[in-house]
Formats: sequence, structure tokens, C-alpha cells
Amino acid sequence: MRFVFSFLLTLYSLIAFAQLPKGFVYAKTEIPTLKVDLQYCSDNNFVGEIIDGYNANVAIMTTQTASALNKVQAELAKQNLSIKIYDAYRPQRAVNHFVRWAKVVNDTLMKKQFYPRVNKRNLFKEGYIASKSRHSSGSTLDVTIVDLKTGKALDMGSPYDFFGSESWVENKNLTEAQSKNRQTIQKVMLTNGFRNYSQEWWHFTLRGEPYRNQYFDFLVE
Repeated sequence: MRFVFSFLLTLYSLIAFAQLPKGFVYAKTEIPTLKVDLQYCSDNNFVGEIIDGYNANVAIMTTQTASALNKVQAELAKQNLSIKIYDAYRPQRAVNHFVRWAKVVNDTLMKKQFYPRVNKRNLFKEGYIASKSRHSSGSTLDVTIVDLKTGKALDMGSPYDFFGSESWVENKNLTEAQSKNRQTIQKVMLTNGFRNYSQEWWHFTLRGEPYRNQYFDFLVE
């Protein structure tokens, strides 16, 4: 019975892998040492529930993105550090889920944790929610850095997906350690082929991304 279950699990994995569109790969297949913690595959996110399209805690990205991220990981490994992925490829249906949620202004379950000083009515106007995301093109990542000695993510001065100026790359209201950690992630990503987003310290897009302005909708599984 155990053999049959193992066989079926392996078969399912192979089928899932085969369903990826050409040009996309599973991150840990290419970079086994990566840490993956997809926040949208759980209820620990600004919506407060599993997001549409996230069926498994697996990071998917374009082949070119994985190649660039492999260089990042190799550089960090020399310092006993590792990348942790919070999000990578994001299906369009997930973005649609965010849009639907943003329109229900009285659903503020996670406000205290993720957007304490932002009025939910203003999420579109202030650029926190949009109908399209670079993530759906497959070459944008949300990442942090983990200390392999402690197993903990470095303190970047704000949580992931926090809506507010605390998350801006150039935020000056940081401790010396937090500022150093942000400089570390910015430097290692930017020098290995990524560009950042000024309002989110965790957000990086591959320069010369192969599917720019193409928005895919296959499942994360």
C-alpha cells in the first residue's frame, strides 16, 4: 500500500511538472537549497485566506529568472545565507482574487497586521492593488534572506506585504541592522540581473524578462 501511494505521488508530481508552460520551471528543481514559503498558499496574508490558484507551496518562475536567482543563491551561500521566496509566478486568477477582496471595503480582517494606516478604500489609488501584476509574467519575485545558522529571516524593518512607507526601499526609519539587511538584499539582487520596486523591499523583477506584459493563469501546483 505504501509503495502504491509513493508511486501515485511521484506520478502526480511528474504530471504537474509536465503541465508547466514552456519556459517555466520549478525553482527548487533548479536551485534545491532555496527556501520557499508562499504566503498566498496559506491564510497568513493581507486577505486572510488561501488565494485562488495557489494549490501547493511551490515556487514557479521563468527559466531565465531561475538562472539569475541561482547566482544570487551561490553568492549568499558564501555568507551562510539563503534566499526565501514569498511569491514568484502568480496566476491571473490570484490577482483577480485580490481585486474582488479590495472592493469589499468592510472586510478588514487583516488590517492591523498588514495595512494599519491605509484606508482599504484607497488601496487601488495608492497602488497597493492593481488588476495586473508583473508576477503573472513569471519573472518577478518576492524574497527575503534567511540566516542558515539560526533558520530565521533577516530583520528588514517591516513584514512582507506590509502596506506603508515602512516597506519602501529608501525608508530611513530603520535600525543600523535593518538598514544593513536591506542593503544586502538590494545589492545581491541588483548585481545579479534584477531591478527593484521602490515601495517594496522584497520585490524584484528580472531585467529583460522574457514574457513582459503577458499574464499567465496556470495553477501553482
